[in-house]
Amino acid sequence: MDPDSTEPETDDGTAADAPVGLTDEERGARLAALGSIIELMRPAVQADGGDLALIAADVETGVVEVQLQGACSSCAVSSSTLQGGVERILRDRLDWVTEVVGGVDESVDPFLSESLGRGGYVPSF
Repeated sequence: MDPDSTEPETDDGTAADAPVGLTDEERGARLAALGSIIELMRPAVQADGGDLALIAADVETGVVEVQLQGACSSCAVSSSTLQGGVERILRDRLDWVTEVVGGVDESVDPFLSESLGRGGYVPSF
């Protein structure tokens, strides 16, 4: 028991309003919605020779792990794509997403990666 807590407790000492786990239907619905949004974003990344892969998703905590592949591994703006694009879209459209983590597939040869991209976007500073 936490003496500073104002939360009511149950018989087993846990907070009475602690969240109950999701049902299988809720988990399935969340994963389906996530998969649909990833599929909507993929063509934009593929247009520049890359790809977006869903690596893992914890629908209970809201943490989603993605990976940028292909030409993205040599792209200077891949971290901006991940944060400004993928994370923003997922958090805007799925209220349960709390964090998006990930990176680029570094197993691709940098010269091959560079040859895959068309470089359609060049940031101006």
